[in-house]
Amino acid sequence: MKTSPLRGTRDFFPEDMRLQNWLFANFRDAARKFGFEEYDAPILESEELYIRKAGEEITAQLYNFEDKGGRRVTLRPEMTPSLARLILQKGGSLTLPAKWFSIPQCWRYERTTRGRRREHYQWNVDIFGVPGVTAEAELLAVIVTFFKQLGLSENDLKIRVSNRKLLQSVLAALDIPDEKFAPVCVLVDKLEKLPREAIEADMAALEIKPAVVDRIIETLSVRSLDELEKVLDGDFPVIEELKTLFNLAEAYGYSDWLSFDPSIVRGLAYYTGTVFEAFDTGGTLRAICGGGRYDRLLSTFGGKDIPACGFGFGDVVIVELLKEKNLLPELTANIDDVVFAMTESLRDVAMATAAKLRKKGRSVDLVLEAKKAKWVFKNANRIGAGRVVMIAPDEWEKKQVYVKDLASGTESTVSYDAL
Repeated sequence: MKTSPLRGTRDFFPEDMRLQNWLFANFRDAARKFGFEEYDAPILESEELYIRKAGEEITAQLYNFEDKGGRRVTLRPEMTPSLARLILQKGGSLTLPAKWFSIPQCWRYERTTRGRRREHYQWNVDIFGVPGVTAEAELLAVIVTFFKQLGLSENDLKIRVSNRKLLQSVLAALDIPDEKFAPVCVLVDKLEKLPREAIEADMAALEIKPAVVDRIIETLSVRSLDELEKVLDGDFPVIEELKTLFNLAEAYGYSDWLSFDPSIVRGLAYYTGTVFEAFDTGGTLRAICGGGRYDRLLSTFGGKDIPACGFGFGDVVIVELLKEKNLLPELTANIDDVVFAMTESLRDVAMATAAKLRKKGRSVDLVLEAKKAKWVFKNANRIGAGRVVMIAPDEWEKKQVYVKDLASGTESTVSYDAL
């Protein structure tokens, strides 16, 4: 039997789980600082929830199959459709605005590269019921707060911000029909991943002329709103929307973390307004997180639309960045006490001592075998324990136990009742 996991998946040994728990605790802490509540949904969903978005790359990446009841099902590739299902299920009883977050495991059958696996956990944070860019400003504040918690700064990464309405306005001005907007967005999303020639060839397949492609590329190359106004030379309301968002970022105090980048469009079809992605400034990693506004999501599932925006943040790429920056914490097993009996006749006392300490809320590792004191102390240091509590014959005759604080090295005998 092969002991390695399936390609693109991971085993989580105890030391890996310590890191995951630390990361997830920071996800939860950042979300709750802003008043978000946690939710979850089944990892197995109806295939129909995803194939309705035909033509998107995600459709070809599903882990889908027929279950024993003849139903077409899939492991969820992303959380947003499940979230839409939950929101629709609540219906009119949903109190708005709804600020929800989750940390689901997601599955996509795709090529594995650095920072990309076939399974990953994704921190999802969403706001339903707020139509203005104040919601996007709040989401960006959550992301920046999280980055700061990990010790990252605006010198380590940038959040690139744009708006889908920008490209939509440009295409409309160039007489490109609406039905070609979504496929153009998919191609624009690949601009930094594929050669220019390949993008032009795919644009040509959509019957978009080279002159129009040049105009699109020119617009997507600007890096300031002032420059954008000069390039567009017309009345584009989306520019005011972008200015408002950047002004709100200034008020929040995180504008230095943002950069304007009109080439950010996000490949998924349901985005309708603001879009953003975070990248490391070194340019060695893929997008760390991304999101935006999706006001027309619910209608694609047969419901009534509610203004909404959110982001997804994977657990793989951020760990790669923290490794690069030497910001991964040293995490131990978090054991408060190691308890052991020097003789087998005192094992019952050691068990009672461990139970007493656990009742007080302490984490206790009871040595279950006959071991030498040297081994016990060495192992206690290895697992990062705080104290060693030893039950020794001489001390126990006086109803006392030996205690050594491993951090300070201090030793003492303590009354069992006072332990």
